[in-house]
Amino acid sequence: MMELLMNYFSYPFVRYAFIVGVLIALCSSLLGVILVLKRFSYIGDGLSHVAFGAMAVSMVLGIVQQKMFVIMPITVIVAVLLLRHSSDSRLSGDSKIAMISVGSLAIGYLLMNTFNTSANISADVCTTLFGSTSILTLSIEEVWLCIILSLAVIGIFVFLYHQIFAITFDEDFAKATGLKTEFYNFLIAVIMAVIIVMAMNLVGSLLISALLIFPAISAMQVCKSFKMVTIVSALISVICAVAGLLFSILGATPVGSTIVATDIIAFLIMFIYGRMRK
Repeated sequence: MMELLMNYFSYPFVRYAFIVGVLIALCSSLLGVILVLKRFSYIGDGLSHVAFGAMAVSMVLGIVQQKMFVIMPITVIVAVLLLRHSSDSRLSGDSKIAMISVGSLAIGYLLMNTFNTSANISADVCTTLFGSTSILTLSIEEVWLCIILSLAVIGIFVFLYHQIFAITFDEDFAKATGLKTEFYNFLIAVIMAVIIVMAMNLVGSLLISALLIFPAISAMQVCKSFKMVTIVSALISVICAVAGLLFSILGATPVGSTIVATDIIAFLIMFIYGRMRK
């Protein structure tokens, strides 16, 4: 088995997949803790569908190589609007997320079918939704872009840890103490959009929420402090991503679904361990 793995790792696209997979898993786990604690879990799901719609727009416009320049701004704008107006009494936050989620999926699929330029539209849609093979077709430019964006996200979490902690647990109190909560919410929205767009290549649009949520709730089964939940969530996410990629290569299974399956197993283990410890 080791000889087979070494043979696989001799190919650059496999090494690229592991580098991007680990970085995306790490960043997703950091963001996931915030989303779970702020009860914004479904925002990630809605934004992933927005990214799918933006992907369809880029394909219609013929922008394939520079698709990030179309997907990223659209996803960032929607993320900022969702977080900024989540308290609108006339239209609740979950209603807006549901509308955006199903609307983006429907419009994206409609555009891809109406203005189809590919001979195999079903394969294109499947790859975009489930990330079945896109992680294995990364270019070196995309890998470097992922590395730069991931380092930026990790740096923000490290240097602004206390501010993020404050707005996560009590945003009103943080605002009363003079913290610029609007700015930090905007920053979280941008980070959310960046991670979701990057994660599309790993697990696809439909499975991104699992990458965000499962490591966080797994860590919460055994940890109590915010710092420990963040650290354990990151460890679980990275381990599951590596294990999922290895199982996918050895078993010839879909990458995204395999990673999510390992996240589910990790959650069940943590859940049982947490109950036994109590």
